[in-house]
Amino acid sequence: MIKLDLSYTGLDYNFQDYSEKIKKINRDIVEKKGKGSEFTGWLELPFNYQDEEIKKIKEVASRLRKISDVVLICGIGGSYLGAKAAIDMIKGNYYQDDVEVIFCGNTFSSNEIVRILKYIEGKEVSINCISKSGQTTETSLAFRVFRQYIENKYGKDGSVERIVITTDEKKGLLRPLIAKKGYDSFVIPDDIGGRFSVITAVGLLPMAIAGIDIDEFIKGIKDSAINYSNEDILKNEAYQYALIRNILHKKGYVSEMYVNYDFTLSSISEWLKQLFGESEGKDGKGILPTSVTNSTDLHSMGQFVQEGSKILFETIINVEEPLEDMEFPNDSENFDEMNYLSGKSLNWINKQAYLATLAAHYEIGKVPNIIINIDKADAYNFGYMVYFFFKALAMSAYILDVNPFDQPGVEIYKANMYKRLGKPGY
Repeated sequence: MIKLDLSYTGLDYNFQDYSEKIKKINRDIVEKKGKGSEFTGWLELPFNYQDEEIKKIKEVASRLRKISDVVLICGIGGSYLGAKAAIDMIKGNYYQDDVEVIFCGNTFSSNEIVRILKYIEGKEVSINCISKSGQTTETSLAFRVFRQYIENKYGKDGSVERIVITTDEKKGLLRPLIAKKGYDSFVIPDDIGGRFSVITAVGLLPMAIAGIDIDEFIKGIKDSAINYSNEDILKNEAYQYALIRNILHKKGYVSEMYVNYDFTLSSISEWLKQLFGESEGKDGKGILPTSVTNSTDLHSMGQFVQEGSKILFETIINVEEPLEDMEFPNDSENFDEMNYLSGKSLNWINKQAYLATLAAHYEIGKVPNIIINIDKADAYNFGYMVYFFFKALAMSAYILDVNPFDQPGVEIYKANMYKRLGKPGY
């Protein structure tokens, strides 16, 4: 579950003043009358999951877990950010499992690709390639390299069970390959854009491969969808968050800094940066999403936040219950003068750093803060959080009067890149 804390925004507002506007936009969202509404299939999906597809996802994930030391998840943008955020939050860093999940196909870096090839040498390897069109260059490049590696290692017959593709139902370059090779495949729905696709097989399969309970994830999504369907802003915290960030934007805060206090939550910030940045950054509008992981980044960005240009507000993603905890030990010599913390839990110490920073930034630095409290780092709460942000994003973008569901600016760099690479037709 989520609890929104707006007591550190420094704003004087009355939600009732915006009630009718929010209800109007909510109707546009629900009735699919807003810009880009052809890509709002995520609204109904929580209530329309197909049992057969979920069963197949679990079966394929179970097979890959049994035959693999490493499963490569090959995709970029929405094809990997959501799944990585889920795995990092729920499983944590350095988690022990039968299978390791590695994300690839999200860079042209020769260092990354070649070193993954060296790393998987001698290991049992499988791959899930995720691309709706099959033409995303970063993903296609990596998929060819790793597919050929798997085919050379296991042969034509042995490689079939190790390669799984998630793509468009009928179109794209990968469908003919699936038909020819006989790979298992999953569908990316036409009415759900990439940055919303974590709730489809795009996210569900990698999560299941990592050992995450996708039934609980889906339950969290469904409960969140029900809870945030209310058009009354006084009862809908997702819409409250959307409105407050826009009020702050109008007051000159042009950047939103996502803040967390645990490296396991850093990938959530990366997912949010795509969700909001790609959805709102158009028509000369939008709030620039940035992120920090504290207390680490307090030693780099902390000075700017405290005393720099007043252009940003912070949105803190706070998970109440840690995955792991321990007491700080006593030392009889106390050479580091740290015994004042003896017997205190590491999580308690981290929370004090968070509260101290919040007070410094808000009370002294006059930096507005929004706090999003999440009960615990599990599959249910991750699903609940994902849908909270989906509804908040839709409302926020429509308040800005932009299409939340397209990304025309991305195509410009692609055309320039294809020309430089010598792709036919460019």
